[in-house]
Amino acid sequence: MNTLQKLFDNSHKAISDGTYEITEKIPKSEIDLIQSIQENKHASLITEVKFSSPSLGKIRKISDPVQIAQAMVEGGAKALSVLTQPYLFEGSPQYFMQIRKQVKIPMLMKDIVVDKVQIDAARKIGADYMLLIQSLFDIGLLKDIDEYIDYGHKNGLKVLVEAHTKSEFVNSLNTKADLVGINNRNLDTLQIDINTTKKLLEGFDNHRIIVSESGIETPQDIQFLKKCGAGAFLIGSSIMKSEDIKENVRSLVNAI
Repeated sequence: MNTLQKLFDNSHKAISDGTYEITEKIPKSEIDLIQSIQENKHASLITEVKFSSPSLGKIRKISDPVQIAQAMVEGGAKALSVLTQPYLFEGSPQYFMQIRKQVKIPMLMKDIVVDKVQIDAARKIGADYMLLIQSLFDIGLLKDIDEYIDYGHKNGLKVLVEAHTKSEFVNSLNTKADLVGINNRNLDTLQIDINTTKKLLEGFDNHRIIVSESGIETPQDIQFLKKCGAGAFLIGSSIMKSEDIKENVRSLVNAI
């Protein structure tokens, strides 16, 4: 079974297990992420709180997610991405809610969205953004991405649509996504190549902010991706693996 199918099945399992049954209602951020990216003179980082991943296995021993998030904010992150998928990622809506109550910057619910139940949960836990993976729609595991985006918008959420191939990128630009992401990781093979962002942005002429995701580790990576046309950078594993999260984030923010 390929990774994408596995991720899809895991989300259905999490739904069946009641992962997204949320009784609280937490307010989201009052900060406009797109505006803060546009006004930022440094690198705009969306830093990710995740303890495990399908490619790396355990990334960091599970500890206080709030402390990790606060270190990222102090380092200069413009937004936080927090995993809510329990399987393979050791994420949880509870972690998201704990962080949401303590930080003011925008937050992305990072999950493999396969059902509107998850979008309802994103609204309740105070997410500003939700993620949709273009390839799930392109290969037919899900139907009608526009319906999911509209549902998100009606629930007060902005949407990041993530692409990996040129055709997915073109398709994602044809949606009403608020942000378009280029995932440098192939979700089938889990291989990473940050040149993916370069390839997809060659000849690209659009005013949308493009978020480069996966495989970003150094200030040089940020400088390279910025030259390619990326406007923001989603970084998880390399930051979560670092001993000093705040300083690691700060050095990446100051790459530009």
